[in-house]
Parts: sequence; C-alpha cells; structure tokens
Amino acid sequence: MSDTDRQVVVRFAPSPTGYLHIGGARTAIFNWLYAKKHKGKFILRIEDTDAERSTRDSIQGIMDGLEWLGLSWDEGPDFQSENIQTHLRAAEQLIASGHAYKCFCSKEEIDAKREAARKARQTYSYDRTCRRLTPEEVKEREDRGLPFAVRLKVPEGDGAVRFDDAVYGSIEKKHADLDDFIIVRSNGRPLYILSNAVDDINDRVTHIIRGQDGLANTPKQILLYQALGAPLPVFAHMSLTLDPKKAKISKRRHGEMVAVHFYREKGFLPWAFVNFLVLLGWATTDSREIFTKEELIK
Repeated sequence: MSDTDRQVVVRFAPSPTGYLHIGGARTAIFNWLYAKKHKGKFILRIEDTDAERSTRDSIQGIMDGLEWLGLSWDEGPDFQSENIQTHLRAAEQLIASGHAYKCFCSKEEIDAKREAARKARQTYSYDRTCRRLTPEEVKEREDRGLPFAVRLKVPEGDGAVRFDDAVYGSIEKKHADLDDFIIVRSNGRPLYILSNAVDDINDRVTHIIRGQDGLANTPKQILLYQALGAPLPVFAHMSLTLDPKKAKISKRRHGEMVAVHFYREKGFLPWAFVNFLVLLGWATTDSREIFTKEELIK
C-alpha cells in the first residue's frame, strides 16, 4: 500500500496536568478538521506518564472541553501509561539492533563533566563514554548491578536529519548538533520522546499536527522512527497561540482566562468559539469570520 492509499490518521495527545487550554483546543480542532476532510481517523490519546501531575479531574475536563466544542474522537481515550511495557520493549529492540546502548554514567559524573564544560566556556554535550564500551565491559557493569540509562546512537559524521514540515518547509538538523539522547531513565522509566514516537508508530499516525514548540523534538523523533524501521509521518507544526503581548499563553501565567471551560461558563456558543480559534494565525482573502462546520472541514 502506498502512502497515498493509507487512511489519514491524526491524534490529539494532551497531558492531563490541568484543564484544556485554548492553544490545545486549537490544535485539536485542526486535527479533527483534517481527519474529517480526508475521511480519516481522529485519536484521543491522554499522555499521562507524569503520574505525579496527572489527575482524573484534568482528564475529564479535557474530554468535556472537546465534547463542548463538538469534537468527537474515533478512537480512545487511550492512556499512554498503559503502554509503558511496549515503550520499554522498543528500547530493548533498539539496543539489540545496535541503535541504542546502555549508559552507566552516574548523575554525579555527568554533572562534573557539565561543570567542567561550563568553566571552560564550552557547550556541554555527552562525550559518548559508554557508546565505546566493549560487550565485556558492558557485562561487567551489569554483573555489578550498576544502574543504567538507555541512549539512542545519533549517527556520527557530517550528516543531518532533513525533513519537509508541511508548515515551515525544509528543516535540517546536523547530527553533530545532537547528543546521544536518553530514551529510558536510569530508574527504568521511558522518556516522553520515546513513548510519544512508539505510540504514534503503533497507532499508525500518518500526520502529526501539533504546536510549533514540538518542532525542536522532531529530528530526534525521526531518528527513532528510522531506527525502529517505521515509515515517517507528515509533520505539520502550527504557529503558537499568543497573548496580546506576543507571549505564549500558559496556564501558569494567564490562569483560567485561557481555559476552554472559562468561555463555556461565560455563555460563549461552542461553534462561535471554534470559529474564533481557527482564525488565529490566518484569514481568508475576504476577511470572513463565520463558517459552518461543513465549510471549515472543506
């Protein structure tokens, strides 16, 4: 099956550490509209691996907000925390295939190297000490019961990660500017960057439509896709929702004024609010402000 024959699959993947804010709602709307336009599938995934900050009330608030906006999902809600063993198996697969390695460097050792780089006025990057360990040296450390993180091997040399973002165009990140980044912590917990990529692969997500703040992680996620032998999705990074002073909106800085439920409680009409959110960052040539659901989908 060619890429053009694949069913469009998109996802909205909020972290349930607070209410649904308008920036997240705008991202969800564009994913939902894209799925509807292409008769695809819209997945709701709750990325709840931050157990200390994730709450049941936040999960319910996100779902209530989406339903009030008229955004129904075709699959989910799926919970990322239920897939941790799948994420860890992917890390084991990457080690076995030679794309990742166990890093036994302690926090104290890393901190000392970082401090030395700071004093030398150099940018710190991991020196790949454990990437050069022989199998015998790895086994010796394992036999001693030393804790280890798992790092992905970034290709060495003059190469680069290159991709075409559907919004920002051609993007390039040199391999030399990327660390061998950690995908599993020394406490055995997978990092978000691994969990997110593995879930997207397993959900067969074809288009990742998200905020511009996710752009910095994309080269690393592409390296994970390639190492796992998975086809790349289309990436589309939307401009961020800003306040009148051009600052990124945040729950911490702006409070409930950026919460979807704030507008529901103030009596706003849900489709009018959707119209307002989708027109942030673009406009039609005739400066039109009101669209029906069918017109927005088109």
